[in-house]
Amino acid sequence: MKKDRFIPLRKTDLINACLQQGQLNEKDKNAFIDLCHILVSTLHFEYHQTLEILKDSYAPFDPNSDTLPVHSTSKDSLDNKQQVFAQTFAQVLNAANFEKVTEQDLQEALHEASLFKVRLEVEFEDFAEVVFYRRGEYQKTETLSKFWGLKKQQVSFTNYDKVAVYIKFKNAEYFASKKMKSTNFEPDSTIIKLFQNVPKADLEMLFPNSEVRMRTLDKAIIGGSALVGGTVVLVTKLGASLLLMAGIISYWIGLSDKAVTIGTQELIALCAGAGVIGGFIFKEWSKFKNRKLKFMKALADNLYFKNLDNNAGVFHHLIDAAEEEECKEAILAYYFLLTFKQPISSEQLDQQIEDWFTSRFDFEIDFEIEDALNKLLRFGIVNKQNNMYSAISIQAAQTQLDREWDDIFSSKVE
Repeated sequence: MKKDRFIPLRKTDLINACLQQGQLNEKDKNAFIDLCHILVSTLHFEYHQTLEILKDSYAPFDPNSDTLPVHSTSKDSLDNKQQVFAQTFAQVLNAANFEKVTEQDLQEALHEASLFKVRLEVEFEDFAEVVFYRRGEYQKTETLSKFWGLKKQQVSFTNYDKVAVYIKFKNAEYFASKKMKSTNFEPDSTIIKLFQNVPKADLEMLFPNSEVRMRTLDKAIIGGSALVGGTVVLVTKLGASLLLMAGIISYWIGLSDKAVTIGTQELIALCAGAGVIGGFIFKEWSKFKNRKLKFMKALADNLYFKNLDNNAGVFHHLIDAAEEEECKEAILAYYFLLTFKQPISSEQLDQQIEDWFTSRFDFEIDFEIEDALNKLLRFGIVNKQNNMYSAISIQAAQTQLDREWDDIFSSKVE
């Protein structure tokens, strides 16, 4: 399985792990902590601006907006905002080390058996655009019960720690042409959702228009029950009514010359038979509906504990995740360049960091070395010469980041 770019540590724990290497004296340790704080603050300001872009570009499409529109927006302006939002959202997800779920992965998920024993159908024609992103892919094993708990089965499956969903619905004309009304979504709206701990085989349950369908096994159980129950009803409760009806029908079609007189007793038998048949049909229909409701409850319960956030609320979660990942990448790259004492290539640095992470935490990552070095070069705290990289001193890096921080606000004033 492909290694994940996600660094599964908090910033504070990562900084402490670096300091525990013993490569820095006490004075430099404190200076390194201060440097990390300045670096975090700088990136935090940058991502705050990104958050504002997301909020502004998503506002016309937000189905949960509680603010009043001040002026109408033209179609061209809406299209531009949609494009800006989609691009910025994808950039934030990439910075947070999410991976786009490929069309092949999505199709495999739709055809794999669901782990919570519910078959779902999705009407993809309702969507103008569908994109799934995931982070933290690994193999997981769970024990499932079969045959009413009489048999236990261990199942291994691919699980995603986080899944972000981006879906844009088609316009109102499309749903009007289908004569379809829904209170669950607005035509032309864009919904954003974030989930946790999602099996790959159950990705279809994250679609907003997924509908529960009976599996072949469930239909067989209900059909078998109806067949056995119907046979018992016919034999025990409808014998007299069936004989009476057979006599009447035979006389009407000319198979019998014996007329059947329908008196009070015969009428009561026919009504009783009709009541038994009606009651049986209602009972079996109720079984079908109750089983479907049971599956819908299983789906709702499952989503209740997996849903993390919705629509504009997702931005804050993802912005925080992106900022966290960017900080951790920059801190790791700077620390290892600082302690290596001599210029090093990006490939060597990448391998050194990945090896350290594996030996220190017994966890393999695919470190984003180019992204980390580009940030450090942009901040001016790393030098590059002949494709070899070296870090400037902690004190010089503090001065440089202080200058970068001051320039942010001075440029705003100008």
